[in-house]
Amino acid sequence: MGILETIKDPLDVKRLEAGQLPALAEEIRDVLVSTVAKTAGHLGPNLGVVELTIALHRVFDSPRDPILFDTGHQSYVHKLLTGRAERFGTLRQEGGLSGYPSRAESEHDFIENSHASTVLSYADGLAKAFVLGGETDRTVVALIGDGALTGGMAWEALNNIAGRKDLPLIIVVNDNGRSYSPTIGGLASHLSSLRMTQGYEHVLELVKNNLGRVPVVGTPLYDTLHGMKKGLKDILTPQAMFEDLGLKYVGPIDGHDEGAVEAALRRARGFRGPVIVHVLTRKGNGYAHAENHDEDCFHSPQPFDVETGEERPRPHSWTNVFGDEMVKIGAERTDVVAITAAMLHPTGLAAFAEAYPDRTYDVGIAEQHALTSAAGLAFGGLHPVVAVYATFLNRAFDQLLMDVALHRQPVTVVLDRAGVTGDDGPSHNGMWDLSLLQVVPGLSVAAPRDGARLRELLAEAVRIEDGPTVVRFPKGALPADVDAVGKLGEMDVLRAGDADVLLVAVGPMAEICLEAATLLDAQGISATVVDPRWVKPLDKALVLAASAHRLVAVVEDNGRVGGVGDAVARLLRDADVDVPVRTYGVPQRFLDHAKRAKILSDVGLTGQDLARQITEAVARRSQVMESHPARLVHPTD
Repeated sequence: MGILETIKDPLDVKRLEAGQLPALAEEIRDVLVSTVAKTAGHLGPNLGVVELTIALHRVFDSPRDPILFDTGHQSYVHKLLTGRAERFGTLRQEGGLSGYPSRAESEHDFIENSHASTVLSYADGLAKAFVLGGETDRTVVALIGDGALTGGMAWEALNNIAGRKDLPLIIVVNDNGRSYSPTIGGLASHLSSLRMTQGYEHVLELVKNNLGRVPVVGTPLYDTLHGMKKGLKDILTPQAMFEDLGLKYVGPIDGHDEGAVEAALRRARGFRGPVIVHVLTRKGNGYAHAENHDEDCFHSPQPFDVETGEERPRPHSWTNVFGDEMVKIGAERTDVVAITAAMLHPTGLAAFAEAYPDRTYDVGIAEQHALTSAAGLAFGGLHPVVAVYATFLNRAFDQLLMDVALHRQPVTVVLDRAGVTGDDGPSHNGMWDLSLLQVVPGLSVAAPRDGARLRELLAEAVRIEDGPTVVRFPKGALPADVDAVGKLGEMDVLRAGDADVLLVAVGPMAEICLEAATLLDAQGISATVVDPRWVKPLDKALVLAASAHRLVAVVEDNGRVGGVGDAVARLLRDADVDVPVRTYGVPQRFLDHAKRAKILSDVGLTGQDLARQITEAVARRSQVMESHPARLVHPTD
């Protein structure tokens, strides 16, 4: 039996002899690699925190001492040490372990955090609650990566934490020089210089040992230098960055030396106040293929071969099409620039950055800054394209509304992973954007149904110069292109039918709408299928089309509240078109992780489910008309 098999909770980790810990770390790395090779997931970040996580559970008493992760994708080792090793093979599978902390899984998971730069605010509040409640024997531990420290919210929290000397809070900075890719910005350079500088304690010890041999002058000079500690630290290391905030600082510590990390954490705990523990780690540590992976150290690989490190081929995706088209647009338009928030490769901008490095800006994990900086670029005569995951646009909504849209600036925001994403769980589903964006004046929103329409709509978006635009698309492989059979205003008609049902297909929902239309036809119900292409503002031709049908059904991969369906209903009400509108979308709740197709099936967004629901709606409508024949008379007759 391996050591890991004996770990049922953190108390078992505490009982281990120090000499057993290297073997435990090796077993954990073997489990991480062999599991993620099958399930996919976040490998590199977890390989880098094995010894650090072991040390955390040996020093602190989880869950009494809450251990909070930012971002939560670093929590796999924590899961293995808190009683979930036997289920670890179910990682990111339906009904299995989440790829992030999950309160439903374990009492050791306090927050379900997967948006960066938030953990220090959670920790600040939780530590204050402990103090207020008299629980001064409890400690809050917040683990944050150097990449997450590029987010402004982290510094807002630090500013507040530093103002309370009594907070039982330890902040562990996991400094590996990377978020997804190498960490960007002035803070990154600051920490990088610290990684390359000999630690203050070592230098002071060297001074003490040498000056102590000098009679009379030696000891007094050492004492003088020791009294000048702050100034000496400024010269030798940039750790004064934290100390200037009034926070105690311990480090830098070799994050792969478990004993050193454990000793530093015990020392920090003894201060009984807010402390920074600066730990240097290597992303992907212990697995050569991850260590040597230049792009992102196997941050989040597809299933791969453990021996060779070769990933399973990825299908041609929406992201690939966007990336290719951006390079073409960049060649035609020298005013087009690209912005990413620490996700150059995941959002498809790597090729653009390689072709036009001077026109590419990686702002770090700082979506709010990205949008307002984009407004500034637009003021300067450029057309910025900001590429983010749809779920992360939530963080920059105010900037989009007040800094971009209020000023009618030509900024194009491209939302990858819009709609249901699946495997990464509730925090990564991009099912909120179409509701949020409906309230932004002067904003135009495009939802392409396939690769051809993505190229077409992106080109149209960057030609709009009197206001902001958004182009959204889902995660995953591209569907086959669906050509229009006609036009209705600027909308594409995908299937012509009679006057029974008008199916409004939002973006990638076109495929299942066409399937539903075929099934409806077999039930004697004729359906016209249209793709609006631009879902905000809606084409006025939709009013005429709706008035010619008995029922309008809007199908979208967004939350049902406030999305395109509500916008269509409002458009028809304003035009006094009394045709019932049904919205088929994602229920307004946080969805558990599963494959995208499975989630869509579970919420009724398949061709078969739509056909059944629409058939029932038509039947109910027919019954109403039969019961109230006066309603058949058009008010203008």
